[in-house]
Amino acid sequence: MFGLTGSLTRNCATRLLTTFNAQVGSCSSVRRAHLSASISRRTAHLTPSRSRKATLLALNVLPSCQQWQSTFAIDPSIRQVASGLAQTQPAFAVSANKIRVLKEPAEFYALLLDMILRAEHRIFISSLYIGSAESELIDAIRNSLSGKPSLCLHLQLDLNRSTRPGASSTAKILLPLLQEFPDRVKISMFRSPHLRGILAKLVPPRFNEGWGTWHAKIYGVDDEVIISGANLNQSYFTNRQDRYIHFANQPSLAQYCFDFLQTISTFSYKLSFGPGAAPHSYQHEGYFLDWPDTQTHPHNIHSKAQVALSTFQSSQRAKHGLHGKDLVAPGNSTESDSVLLFPVIQAGQFNIREEEFALSLLFRNLDASAVVRNDQGEHAAEEHRPLVDLTSGYFGLYEPYQNLVLANNVSTRIVAASPKANGFFGSKGISGRIPEGYTLLEQRFMSAVKRAGRLWKQKSGVQLTEWEREGWTYHAKGIWVSPTPSSPPVLTLFGSTNLNSRSAHIDTELSFVMVVPSSQASLPAGSTDIKTTSPTLVIRSQLKDEIKGLRDHAIDWKGGQRSVRFWTKVIVRIVKGML
Repeated sequence: MFGLTGSLTRNCATRLLTTFNAQVGSCSSVRRAHLSASISRRTAHLTPSRSRKATLLALNVLPSCQQWQSTFAIDPSIRQVASGLAQTQPAFAVSANKIRVLKEPAEFYALLLDMILRAEHRIFISSLYIGSAESELIDAIRNSLSGKPSLCLHLQLDLNRSTRPGASSTAKILLPLLQEFPDRVKISMFRSPHLRGILAKLVPPRFNEGWGTWHAKIYGVDDEVIISGANLNQSYFTNRQDRYIHFANQPSLAQYCFDFLQTISTFSYKLSFGPGAAPHSYQHEGYFLDWPDTQTHPHNIHSKAQVALSTFQSSQRAKHGLHGKDLVAPGNSTESDSVLLFPVIQAGQFNIREEEFALSLLFRNLDASAVVRNDQGEHAAEEHRPLVDLTSGYFGLYEPYQNLVLANNVSTRIVAASPKANGFFGSKGISGRIPEGYTLLEQRFMSAVKRAGRLWKQKSGVQLTEWEREGWTYHAKGIWVSPTPSSPPVLTLFGSTNLNSRSAHIDTELSFVMVVPSSQASLPAGSTDIKTTSPTLVIRSQLKDEIKGLRDHAIDWKGGQRSVRFWTKVIVRIVKGML
């Protein structure tokens, strides 16, 4: 790969080796040896008259070596993952100083209110719904709109969840805002086309959400944004645990999120207080839902949505794509203090499966990293293997993800919600059996772990624990990758996905893969001093603290001791991928 073209004089070779040592000092001993040997082979039997030409030819290797080094600050355990994502996804370099990992629901809510009050030009929010008790949140939005004539509000919500019957529906809560600021408030509501035909008329409200929802969680104003898994309801602000990552002063990232929501709005209903003239618009409980596309039926948006989302990602990658040489510019302190963000859209019903690609890329390359041999040819010891932490409030791993976890050699620790921490615990009717249904899925998963010979033993294998905190429920989701069990993470997946069949096939999700450069990898050759003030190391430490905060409430999995009723098993078999 790095063989030299042309011939070199021995003096030239000496000078170049000095240059190589300066520019690729962080390269492995194997790589440096390869470069040295390559030069030595090409310098035999040379004449001085060819020295100038040889020098020019030799210098051609320097950009190649620099380009390879440009990925070296990415930890070896995830280097191929970052390179693979850079080839297919939009990418954003974000200063680590502008990122904050929040831990508690109250932090999230306080920051969200503060952002809304500070907004000058735009508020853009994507959530499943807004709860009926959120008068403080609505008042904050109203006050900002009242005091700033140029401020606009853009909301993207799920239609079925937001139009449940009754006075407390999200649509009815928002209607006064729309009436008060008709030119500055835009409310779009996505309806999953997975439910259509005669079933669309027969399935009652609330149950119709089982056929898919709009699930992306984005909370943005102007040029800052919070990416989360939380919805806008009182419990998510008080005692329902989730994840929340805040990005300040990021125009490109914020614009990506805004444009993504604008794209979704082209095949979403618009909330209105007056009747719409377009076909397929309709009135519901005193408000109107206008359909924007006269050429496409709302039940048949599959092709339109697929083209729109594919075109959107392609255009974003054209604007924000990365090449190998751009991952971390050698000697550029600004870039080395930045993390990489790769947005991944999962909309299985529209054949958009970027999350599946990203996770396949991740686990397959982690597996290769786990068994890579060191310079002496010995297998890496367990304490030097990568560690994966995975969590989901609705743990029922999508089967391909389960296969990836079980088939590789990387130790994986999983935190799921205990039945009491499941948001449906204590619900009436069929939904009250949902926690029991997840116990069944967990039992099946652990049986598969046992068959694969991956049961957790001596800090190796696959471990399942359950999150339980008195008076709280659990909604966190995501993945963290640490180069070794004792080091902080260098990669995390966060956003709206629950990593289950529902997220893969019928919900529409937006998540992000964040790659944090390894501070140690960017140190000069021979140095082992890692400054605790390194911005990227601070982010890694925050991610490590985030994992610890979640695992502090994790206890041994007790699902194997729980019984699952016969009719619950029947229901799980019927609903299949809806859980």
